[in-house]
Amino acid sequence: MKICLATRNAHKIEEITHQLPKIEWVSLDEIECEEELPETSTTIAENSAQKALFIWNNYHENCLSDDSGLEVEALDGEPGVDSAHYSGERDSEKNIDLLLNNLFIFENKKARFVTILTLVIDGKTHQFEGEIKGKIINERKGKNGFGYDSVFVPDNYTTTFAEMTLEQKNALSHRSNALKKLQIFLQNNYF
Repeated sequence: MKICLATRNAHKIEEITHQLPKIEWVSLDEIECEEELPETSTTIAENSAQKALFIWNNYHENCLSDDSGLEVEALDGEPGVDSAHYSGERDSEKNIDLLLNNLFIFENKKARFVTILTLVIDGKTHQFEGEIKGKIINERKGKNGFGYDSVFVPDNYTTTFAEMTLEQKNALSHRSNALKKLQIFLQNNYF
């Protein structure tokens, strides 16, 4: 089965293709998509669907898109849908700086990562949600991962995502949880 992976984020590509190796993944470059994928909705689920449907409607390719966000309880769910450009830029370091600055006065550091995968296959849309709960720590730890991984510690763990190997992170992450649901769906319906 051939599916276009609607992202240019090398870290997401690595996580998804590592967990679903049976799929013949096609890149945006391979389908000659040079446009920036739209992300103009106000929710993670809508942004995820918007990207996948853009590929289906414009390139007629089966497609998997991902939209993810970090939701911090004390900040009323921020950065949420704006996680990738929380600081006004697509700059992870600036985003983390702003998050830690905004969270500084709060004792409650509870947070969750959420991912919504959207699969458009043969024109039909299916969504799969994954989440992981944890907390934000006050300083960066670890060199692996991307985004907010260096300040997020999952519940029942003492290390950040950025301190884990890809295999360790994939065993429990929000994206991994959504991918497991997708994998079951594909096995039951297409393999």
